[in-house]
This record gives sequence, C-alpha cells and structure tokens, in this order.
Amino acid sequence: MKKIKRIGILTAGGDCPGLNAVVRAVSKNALRNDIEVLGFKNGFDGLVRNEYMNIDAAAVTGILTRGGTILGTSNIANPFKYTLPPFGSPEEPKDLSKVAMHNFQINNLDALVTVGGDGTLSMSKQFVDLGVPIVGVPKTIDNDLSATDQTFGFDSALSICTEAIDRLHTTAQSHHRVMIVETMGRYAGWLALRSGIAGGGDIILIPEIPYNEDVICEAIENRKRRGKTFSIIVCSEGARNEKGEMVIAKKVAESTDAVRLGGVSNYIGSVVEEKCHTEARVCILGHVQRGGTPTAYDRLLSTRYGAKALDLILEGKHKHMVSLQGPQIKEVLIEDAVSKLKLVDPHGEEVQTALRVGTSFGSTEIK
Repeated sequence: MKKIKRIGILTAGGDCPGLNAVVRAVSKNALRNDIEVLGFKNGFDGLVRNEYMNIDAAAVTGILTRGGTILGTSNIANPFKYTLPPFGSPEEPKDLSKVAMHNFQINNLDALVTVGGDGTLSMSKQFVDLGVPIVGVPKTIDNDLSATDQTFGFDSALSICTEAIDRLHTTAQSHHRVMIVETMGRYAGWLALRSGIAGGGDIILIPEIPYNEDVICEAIENRKRRGKTFSIIVCSEGARNEKGEMVIAKKVAESTDAVRLGGVSNYIGSVVEEKCHTEARVCILGHVQRGGTPTAYDRLLSTRYGAKALDLILEGKHKHMVSLQGPQIKEVLIEDAVSKLKLVDPHGEEVQTALRVGTSFGSTEIK
C-alpha cells in the first residue's frame, strides 16, 4: 500500500460547533503518523482557488472548545456549478471540478477529508466518482444524514434550542401568551421534535407531520379550558400544512439548497391571534443554533470521527464516510449517506412518547 505523506482537509456547508474538534483530531492523528496536513480555506472554494494553510501542532492548539472553523466554510462554492466571481456567476455557473482536481494533484495530496452535510458529501461523491480519494465526516445540526445515528453539531444545537424554550416558558406564563419558537432543520424535524420534548413544548410542528390550523387552535383552546393560560409551540422551519405548503424565505440559486426556509412561525403566530384571539409572540432562533462552544458530547463525537477518518485513509478505505452506529464508530460508503434524507418517523417511538405526555402535533392524522 502506498505510504501516505500528505493529506488535505476542508470544512464546507453551514458551520456548527464541533468543526474545529474534527480538524484537530484529523490533524493530530496525521501528525503523529508523520503526515503533512493542508487545510483548504472556505470549503471547496479553497480547493478551486488553491488557498490553504499548513496545519501543524500549533495551529490546532486550543481549538477543541471553539465554535466555528479555523478553515472557514462556504455553502455556495460548488466546484461543479461554480457561481463565485471572477470565475463564475449565478447566471452562468461554471464546472471547475477539473481545476479543483488539478490543485489536488499539484499539492501532491494522497487523500482529502471533507467535513460537511448532504451537500458537501454529495459533491464529495462526485469527486470520488472521478477518482479522488476522499473520506467524509458527517456534519449538520439538522441530523438528516442517512447511514449514521447522529451527526456532530446536532447535540449543541439541540441544547441551545432547549434552553431557549426553557427561558420562554416563564415569559409566556407571565403574560398569558402563546410563544412560538422556530428552529432550523430544513426538511427534517429532529431539532424541533427533540427540543420540543425536552423543553416541554405543548405543540410541535415538523415537516414530517403536516399541520392543520384548526387542530393547532383546538390544542390551545383545550389548554385554556384546563386552566392553562399560555402555550409553547415549537416549530421547525420546514413545517408544512396539509397541502404540503412551506414558508420560503428566499430562493437561492447559487446555493446547494434551492430555497432558504424560514418564517413559518410568523404565519402560525398570525393564525393563533386571528383564530384563537390570543396574543402570540415569535422567537426565530436562527443562526444562534450554529454558534458557540460545542457540548461535551459533540467534542467527543467530533474527536472520534476525526481520528477514525485518518485511520480510514491509512487503511486505504477511500469512498467512505465515518459513521456512528450504536456505540461504535464505523465506516459506510459516502453514496449510502447521501442516497436519502434521514427523516422523523411520524409513527416512531419519539413521536409516540410526545403524544403520551399530551403534546399535540397540530395534525388531523396524529393526535
């Protein structure tokens, strides 16, 4: 087997707590094996522009607890549909994958570690098909990647969402209001579901269970009849009604995701005030879910992922992504991780648990 002398690493897509911990673990494991590490800046953009930093022991000292990423990231720098100036534009995207591959070759890299979510790993799969040796690391606060029990970044975001719900309970109760908390998650409801259960949300709205406005109002009125003068609604940004309609904040042609979701909580708030004659307030958590120090769990998971990623490179197991399966860190093919989104099962144990403690999903089908 060819001796590994130099590898690259990049962090792409949305940022989240734990990215630096992965960079640290990959690099420390590489350095102890006398392998040089190049960190490409701003995701795949750095590979296209050949912009990188040499990662030594000093570069990763003290970054375990830091949020964000020392390498920078981008969720719009797709080498296969490049839209950034001066090389491309949203109107005329360019395929610069050969440029990226050329830069991989001239830097004498033996392998590349890509850290990201479904968009990043889908691009990684395209490069793998072109012969680039890649090992992926699953990252997303949405927890929507298949073939792994959990992505790093999710636990930190979950903690932030739960704390926000905790804090809103007191102000909702004081003013006898309906408070609507909007979480991220895109098309998967994991953040809203689990933070809603952990934070004692009264109504949880997720993409996998279409909501009905009348059922939402019925749940609020039922609480009033029981003497409950306030309600907490935890709403995923991708929540959709029974017609399948979602609230789209913006269309983003240059992004790996065609639309930017957000604002459904404002719509739900207007419905509550109009139909329930109850004052409603909206709290959209937004990017606060992505920031700050990673939880202990995410630091541990990120470190395990990063160390295993380098092991896979040493074993020649390219085309793979590290994966949490039960208590073990294993590997799966990247194509299996991006073949479909991991979504909440509407009839699964977690939804049933929420129903048993009286939580409403605002649905005519699941009550």
